[in-house]
Amino acid sequence: MSEIAQQVHEEPAVYVYQAPVRIWHWINALAITVLAVTGYFIGSPLPAVPGEASDNFLMGYIRFAHFAAAYIFVIGFLGRVYWAFVGNSHAREIFSPPVFRPSFWGGVWHELKWYLFLAKAPRKYTGHNPLAVLTMHVMFVWGALFMIVTGLALYGEGAGYDSWQYSLFSSWVIPLFGQSQDVHTFHHLVMWVIIWFVMIHVYVAIREDIMSRQSIVSSMISGWRTFKDHGKIDEESL
Repeated sequence: MSEIAQQVHEEPAVYVYQAPVRIWHWINALAITVLAVTGYFIGSPLPAVPGEASDNFLMGYIRFAHFAAAYIFVIGFLGRVYWAFVGNSHAREIFSPPVFRPSFWGGVWHELKWYLFLAKAPRKYTGHNPLAVLTMHVMFVWGALFMIVTGLALYGEGAGYDSWQYSLFSSWVIPLFGQSQDVHTFHHLVMWVIIWFVMIHVYVAIREDIMSRQSIVSSMISGWRTFKDHGKIDEESL
């Protein structure tokens, strides 16, 4: 029996998510919400603003909120990468999925069937299940990295040729895509990928809380994963 399995069997809860991960998760969720809303209006501006133009700075405020949330997102992502190296094993799950391990893909297949209501019993994991790890790695980690690189490239255009954003990002990202508008288009499209990820993430978290009889949502608040029937945990899945 594995060490983690013994801990789960002996204790009603396992400490999974450390404080830096939980803090980052909720700040990141807020930043993504602000980025998505303001990004939508930047891509599809309001048709008109009432009153004199000199009395309004609505789009300016929207852009400021977008840029402020973007820097929070960037700093948070870098901090999250750092914690993946210094935190516990669960802190690095989404950054290094064990794709060369056959049992990992077996777990992915089982979870896919479970979410499609084709599997009768869930498997219990102290951290993320294999399908969640794979989805977060592909859709969030790489999606976030793409948004950071293209976002800073677009920001560098306005900041000017002598800015570090232009030197590090705009100078090569924009030519790589062909032109600035193409970068805008892909930046906007991947925003929808992340929005879809958030919707799936919220649905699955609530569903697992109910159907798998284990804490998912509250775990990202307290850090502790609890199992209502912890005596029946599949040791092979840990």
